Amino acid sequence: MIKLLVMDVDGTLTDGTVFISKQGEMCKPFYVRDGLGIKHILPKAGIEPAIITGRNSEIVSYRAKELGIKYIYQGISDKKLALIKLKEQLGLSWSEIAFIGDDLNDLPAINLVGCSACPADAIPEVKNICDYICTVLGGRGAVREFIEWLIRQNKD
Repeated sequence: MIKLLVMDVDGTLTDGTVFISKQGEMCKPFYVRDGLGIKHILPKAGIEPAIITGRNSEIVSYRAKELGIKYIYQGISDKKLALIKLKEQLGLSWSEIAFIGDDLNDLPAINLVGCSACPADAIPEVKNICDYICTVLGGRGAVREFIEWLIRQNKD
């Protein structure tokens, strides 16, 4: 049974677009249905959300706080190492952890977990090893789709 859902951000929780102004301000679009799934559906299913992302962003911190995500790791070059530390901190087994990501830097983490998924527009190397390939794109409901799929699997 899955107890922890770890999510990548760019290309998974967002469509991968990053808007940067000449003043250096950054903006990322998040999909509200993903947010509702994280904030309301996961807790009812007893699944804890977490974020491990390669970039540092105040926007991600703000969004995570808004959604009640307690475990957020930013600026992570080695997602596998961060995931190992989180697993040990929470006392979980690999079979109790799910991960959703879309690109090369997600592969080491995807290879560890009991259940993995990717958005429809993930790179082929990720699609080839994931347990579930979403029908929608990153930042357009892929996380929500995976949440609903996970919950159905947990019931079986």
